[in-house]
Amino acid sequence: MELIETGAIAPEVLPVAGFRAHLRLGHGFAEAASDDGLLAGFLRAAIAQVEGRTGKALIRRGFEWRLRAWHAPDGQPLPLAPVAALDEVALIARDGAATVVDPALVRVIADRHRPVLAPVGAVLPTIPWGGAARVRFQAGFGPDWSDLPPDLAQAVLLLAARHYEDRDVSGGAGALPQTVAALCAPWRAVRLGGGA
Repeated sequence: MELIETGAIAPEVLPVAGFRAHLRLGHGFAEAASDDGLLAGFLRAAIAQVEGRTGKALIRRGFEWRLRAWHAPDGQPLPLAPVAALDEVALIARDGAATVVDPALVRVIADRHRPVLAPVGAVLPTIPWGGAARVRFQAGFGPDWSDLPPDLAQAVLLLAARHYEDRDVSGGAGALPQTVAALCAPWRAVRLGGGA
């Protein structure tokens, strides 16, 4: 199984000015804008950590997911939520030839934590022996920072501030700060039955 981000978060979507205000950094000075790249980097790192912790794509963008077998023929949980659009499902033969599945044969069942790629009929299309399925989809709460749930937006700012203040990379990397973990907790998927 391989998940690839096919669309990046645009720089103008990142709340650099809001993060600067959160940190209470000075503004209006000529050198203030020179920190924007550094602040954007901390925001991107925090977004990646919150997304990894919650299994949610925060800002809408494209993803490509490849897998060798369906979890179950009547539905395959997708690796990220919320799914905004299903762009394409293709079956990849052993020799690499791709066959796009008719969009009328598959659908996404929306779910806050575990959206499912489901067949319109009885079962998902059969993945060729030695081949794979390629699922391209859009995931995220929306295209803008203002589309994020407030608690996840706050978790990103708090974590980015922690990265900004604690730039020592000699060690000590570990668990998320308690406040960030608490803000992320309601968005984590509960796994029962051995991770099924």
